[in-house]
Amino acid sequence: MSRIGKLPVKIPEKVTVTFADKNMLVKGPKGQLSMTCSDEIALNISEDTIILSVLKLSPKSKKEFGMYRALIANMIQGVTTGFEKKLELQGVGYRSQVQGKSLILNVGYSHQVKIDAPDDIKITVDGNTNVSISGINKQLVGQIAANIRSVRPPEPYKGKGIRYQGEHVRKKAGKAGKKK
Repeated sequence: MSRIGKLPVKIPEKVTVTFADKNMLVKGPKGQLSMTCSDEIALNISEDTIILSVLKLSPKSKKEFGMYRALIANMIQGVTTGFEKKLELQGVGYRSQVQGKSLILNVGYSHQVKIDAPDDIKITVDGNTNVSISGINKQLVGQIAANIRSVRPPEPYKGKGIRYQGEHVRKKAGKAGKKK
């Protein structure tokens, strides 16, 4: 059994959790999120905690036990504080800007790259090179950040590209000179 799955999930004061017909709805100050739970996992919701339990022991239920606990904890954190990923653009002439709900990237291609953000996601740019993605859905925030990074991932020789803030890119030595 999962050690993470056995831990109770605390419900903050401003959050309401409803569970009916395997559908879970979490409402908080920043918005609401919903999820469909598995048939093999049972939820016991009290006033301030959620405790998960396995209905029938099987390899599938063992895998899902900890995953659903983590998903529920992420939903509660998302509607209370939200999630944020930060990216940096490094390279001469690399810059970004926001137009409406779209992010426009100039990263060394012959054309601008336009990335549209979903309704739940907010993209901001600081100083043309720092991009911040924020929202209440952890999976969606991470996926949008990964999509932006995949436009121009950091290359290992000069380190140019789009990287997560604080990400370390190992640089390779260039081509060695010809020995005589």
